[in-house]
Amino acid sequence: MLNISVMVSGGGTNFQAVIDGVSSGNIPNAKIVQVISSNSKAFALERAKKHDIPGYVVSSKDYPDASEKADKILALLQEKETDLIVLAGYMSVVDAKIIDAYRGRIINIHPSLIPKYCGKGFYGKRVHEAVLAGGETVSGATVHFVDEGIDTGAIILQEQVPVLPEDTADDLAARVLVIEHKILTQAIKNIAENNK
Repeated sequence: MLNISVMVSGGGTNFQAVIDGVSSGNIPNAKIVQVISSNSKAFALERAKKHDIPGYVVSSKDYPDASEKADKILALLQEKETDLIVLAGYMSVVDAKIIDAYRGRIINIHPSLIPKYCGKGFYGKRVHEAVLAGGETVSGATVHFVDEGIDTGAIILQEQVPVLPEDTADDLAARVLVIEHKILTQAIKNIAENNK
């Protein structure tokens, strides 16, 4: 059984896609053991509660010392015997201590075709605004391993969507989000199947 800890900061639609994938059996041999949020008001915590998934808040407000914050997250990960960490809209940089402890076992979903429109400052709606400003005809999403850089880890899966001439950033975000849900669950499914 692949024990998955999901880390979130916001609404948690990607988290919901993982919940649905596990509960439907589309992601076999896996269990979501907890959700860790950097934000006490994240709707993802409500999603966790609804599905009886333990939820924890580890915020910079409560842990202003980055090292203490990392230690708290590590303790939660180890306590739940985590095999895979899924960053699903987690808006904090993952501490090097956590990356060292779970190297090759942390994945992230990013709403662009890495290496384009990624790295520092490229998150949320900003990504889609930059894609439109860049005159791109395609965008998409990427699942990648997490390393010490921002969006620099090895790519696992990517899928494209068209950028339409009349698109707003919200239009593009909605189209990309569908792909995010699809490839994030596919990537976890592949990892779970290889974990048997």
